[in-house]
Amino acid sequence: MQPKTHQNAPLDERITGALVGAAVGDALGGPVEGYSPEQILERHGGRVHGIVGPWHGDDWRTARPLAPYHKGDGHVTDDTLMTHALIRVYARVRDHLDAYAIADHLVPDLMTEPRWIPELETEALPFQRIFLAEKWLVTRIHYGHADPREAGTGNIVNCGAAMYMAPVGLVNAADPRAAYAEALDVAGAHQSSYGREAAGVLAAAVAAACTPGATPDSVVSACLALAKDGTRAAIERVCEEASRHPDFESALRPLREAVTPYDTVGPDYRAPSLGARRPSRLHAIEELPVALGMVLVARGDYRHAVLGAVNYGRDCDSIATMAGAVAGALGSPVPEDWAKTVAEASRLDLWEPAATLTAVTREIFDRDVARRRAHEQAFASLGGPACSD
Repeated sequence: MQPKTHQNAPLDERITGALVGAAVGDALGGPVEGYSPEQILERHGGRVHGIVGPWHGDDWRTARPLAPYHKGDGHVTDDTLMTHALIRVYARVRDHLDAYAIADHLVPDLMTEPRWIPELETEALPFQRIFLAEKWLVTRIHYGHADPREAGTGNIVNCGAAMYMAPVGLVNAADPRAAYAEALDVAGAHQSSYGREAAGVLAAAVAAACTPGATPDSVVSACLALAKDGTRAAIERVCEEASRHPDFESALRPLREAVTPYDTVGPDYRAPSLGARRPSRLHAIEELPVALGMVLVARGDYRHAVLGAVNYGRDCDSIATMAGAVAGALGSPVPEDWAKTVAEASRLDLWEPAATLTAVTREIFDRDVARRRAHEQAFASLGGPACSD
């Protein structure tokens, strides 16, 4: 398979590709989340190759453990709802974010602004849809008055923060180190340990993918240069395994085996082990390494990376969200029919958040340049070397 990235894609195309790509991956993965590749194969009479309906068909309203959520038919999940919420925070602040911005803006957005929730097929507060790990933000910050920088401590450690960190990488396009640092600050309000680390590395991956001439290999290298502890080890091991596979079909089981020593959830995704989701320097979330592995297997091609993530199963909506964001940022086009169907089914404008974030990103870059120039002048006045244009 040859790479299908557009390495010279401009900023607006990369931001659009990453955000639309993340939402489409989320919608494709939603209906098969929690199942194994074998179960997906049996249920669908083959691999999933696009948008599919609910796992339980018309019984989705009452089928446990999924009811009352309408997962499938092109509906995005909380991954996309949280991503769009974070973009709204950027639109309000119009500068880099920190944990206090999450407390001041994201938490009220989740609590007070009714929005269309595709899986509930009604308007509701986002707080009513998000998972318990995201409700933690509201509990700890609004009700518990915790220091925003430390509010993530005590939460279960999962991919909850990483799943919506793509906007941080895009705001810091082509600067993975800055993306990593900003995401760690932002995610401190939500997560600790390897969940927070994954948020930083996912943002770095998206920023690295925006670099002109970036490839899946260069993205992984940027991640390995920044990642710490079990997160780094898991990415290295999974991506080493991914490099051996020409397609996602042959990679499904080997990638799971590669990440297993670092994953705390255990073999039964719906019945996590007693040691699951607890802080550790030895472990990693499963979703990020597998997403990067699928981007490698696909040689950066959006369609194949996302389908690999979807057919992997387990937390595949979040895996496909991350893989879709990275492949989209690399410039690989999102299939237009998928994007149109997801937008219509979810009753969401998938392109408006991208246009908003593009404008904000340019504003932030201008502010960064002005701040840098002021620092250079101050440092030169202290006897340091003067900056030469």
